[in-house]
Amino acid sequence: MSIWSRILKGAADLSLNTPIGDLLGALAGGGGRAEPGREGTHQVAFTIAVIALGAKMAKADGVVTEDEVEAFKEVFHVPPEEMKNVGRVFNMARKDAAGYEAYARQVARMFRDNPVVLEDLLHGLFHIAKADGVVHPNEVAFLQEVGTIFGFDEFAFNRIRAHHLPPEATDPYVLLGVPHDAADGEVRTAYRALVRENHPDRLMAQGLPEEFVKLGTEKLAQINDAYQRIRQQRGLT
Repeated sequence: MSIWSRILKGAADLSLNTPIGDLLGALAGGGGRAEPGREGTHQVAFTIAVIALGAKMAKADGVVTEDEVEAFKEVFHVPPEEMKNVGRVFNMARKDAAGYEAYARQVARMFRDNPVVLEDLLHGLFHIAKADGVVHPNEVAFLQEVGTIFGFDEFAFNRIRAHHLPPEATDPYVLLGVPHDAADGEVRTAYRALVRENHPDRLMAQGLPEEFVKLGTEKLAQINDAYQRIRQQRGLT
């Protein structure tokens, strides 16, 4: 059964107001929790989280635009034959912005040992938020709260947010998550850690959808650019 078929099966059985863990139970075959290690469970959970949180975040500013819906389609490539059904799932979730905390808490628990996945999910939500050209204060508040639930402090949240600012407004130190007075070795260590965490091979090994591997590749390019900018500023070889 394809990932979309499993998601749609669960959506037919349960409301999207049901926490992800219960929805996964339905996806796994009817009732209860999904079995640990079941093939595709993490990818399905990740996809459900994007649908639920993405739809609710798009509604946080009071209106869902076509640009935001299109951005969701960019985050996940939806087969044409599934578009109508997936649209129905998205519409179920976007009825209002209430109830997202339960989804955020459950997906945070599912990936508590893999914060890079949670960071990629937050990047996906940012991608949807900025799709209409304006990131509304209510959307920022939504993203900050989700980030807090995911375990990211203010410093980490600002580092993630920096990837979605115009290049001229981006501080390379914020992108690398280091202070401006960090020693050269500290900057180098932070850079190498981020490259390792965001390498496409690592993301693929985690079973993330290919669209998120693409987003990770774009993020890696920004990380490389930030490091090169700091090297030039400091005259490092």
